[in-house]
Amino acid sequence: MDFKRTKNLNQLIERKHNGMIKVVSGLRRCGKTYLLFKLFAEHLLESGVAEDHIIKIALDDIKYSELRDALKLYNFIIGKIKDSEKYYILLDEIQFVPDFVGLLNGLLHIENADTYVTGSNSRFLSSDIVTEFRGRGDEVRLRPLTFAEYSEGVAGESHELLDNYLIFGGMPGCAVIREEERKIQYLMMLYQTIYLRDIIERVKIRNTEEFRELTEMLASGIGGLTNPKKLSDTFLSVKGIKITHDTVVSYINSLVDSFLVERAQRFDIKGKKYISTPLKYYFGDLGIRNAVLGFRQSEKNHLMENLIYNELRYRGFSVDVGVVAKSVKNKNGNGTTVNYEVDFVANKGFKRFYIQSAYILDDDEKRLQEERSLDNINDNFAKVVISMYGTVRYYQNDKGYMMLSLEEFLKNEDLIN
Repeated sequence: MDFKRTKNLNQLIERKHNGMIKVVSGLRRCGKTYLLFKLFAEHLLESGVAEDHIIKIALDDIKYSELRDALKLYNFIIGKIKDSEKYYILLDEIQFVPDFVGLLNGLLHIENADTYVTGSNSRFLSSDIVTEFRGRGDEVRLRPLTFAEYSEGVAGESHELLDNYLIFGGMPGCAVIREEERKIQYLMMLYQTIYLRDIIERVKIRNTEEFRELTEMLASGIGGLTNPKKLSDTFLSVKGIKITHDTVVSYINSLVDSFLVERAQRFDIKGKKYISTPLKYYFGDLGIRNAVLGFRQSEKNHLMENLIYNELRYRGFSVDVGVVAKSVKNKNGNGTTVNYEVDFVANKGFKRFYIQSAYILDDDEKRLQEERSLDNINDNFAKVVISMYGTVRYYQNDKGYMMLSLEEFLKNEDLIN
C-alpha cells in the first residue's frame, strides 16, 4: 500500500534551500520517517542529486546510538561532505540528541548543507527551535493520514471506508492491516507500549495509573467542555483520589506536547474575545483515541466532531469553539442570557468559517436546532453545516448556509479552504 502524502511532500520541496532547518513534527508512527527518508529522498534523487550527497541518519536506530552526542554527530556529518556541491542532511528523531539545538545551529553554518529533521515532541519545537533559532526553524506538521489520503491507498466502498476510518483512524501502520482484530492489537500496542511509555519516561510521571485514567477521561469526553478543576473534581468524586489542579495541568500538557491531544479554546463571537475556560480536547488520531478506551465507546457523533476538527487543522486552520450569547426573556418576563454553541470557528488568514457538526439531519426540527447557533451570528462569514447522514453531497440553503455531507467535506478540500 502506497500513501503519497503529496501535500506534505510539496511543503518540504517548497522549503528547499531556504536557509532554515526544516522540521517535520508530529505524532510518533504517523509517517515522518517515510516522508523524509523515502518520499523526499526519492524526490532528491529524481532531481539529479547524487546518492552520496544525501546523508540519512535515523537516531532512534541502535546502529546510530553513538551519534546521539551532538559533537560526534556533527563531526560525522562534516566527514561526509567532500566537495562544494549541495548536501542534504536528513536526521530522524532529532530529540534523541540532548544538545540538538547546538548541533542544528552548527549545521546552519555549513554553506552547502540543507538540513531536515523529524521529531515527535512539540516542546523541542515550541521552546527550543523557536527561541534559539529566532526564525531559522521552519516546521512542517505531519498528521496521521487524512480520510482522502486513506481512501487513495485503501481499496473499498466509500461509506465502508469512512466507517472503518472513524474506528481505526489514519495511522499508516494500521491502514495496511486488513483484519480488524489485528488493527485493534496494533493500536493498543502503539498506545500502551510507545505513547504511554514515552510520555511517562520523558516527563518522569510517578503515578502512572492516575495518568492513564486522566487520558481515558479526555478520550471519553471528546466534544465536551471541561477544565482541569472539573477533571480534578471527577477524580475525587468518582475515584476517591485527590489530585491537584497543577498535576492535572501537567498531565494534559504532556499529552499535548506528544501530539496525542490538542486543545480548542472557546471564543465569544459577538464579544470577539477568548474565554479562558472551559476548553475542548480532541485526539490527533481517532484510532488511538478508541484504543485508549479499549474500543468501548464509539459514538459516531463524537468521533465525527473530532474528525472534522482534525481535518480543519490539517488544512491549516486555527480552530476554536464558538459561543454566541443572546438576550431573551424568560416566562416571568425577566431578561436572561442564553449561550449558543458553534462547534467550530475556523480561521485562516482573512478567511473564517462557522461550522456545525450534525450527525443526522433527518427532519426539520433537527435541522433548525443545528442552525439556531448560526442564526444568531450577525457577521457575513461563511456558515456551514456538516452531517454524516440526511443531506445530498452539498448545497446552499435559503439562508445561505452551506450544507455538506461528511464525505464531501473530507474529499473536496476546495469547499472549505
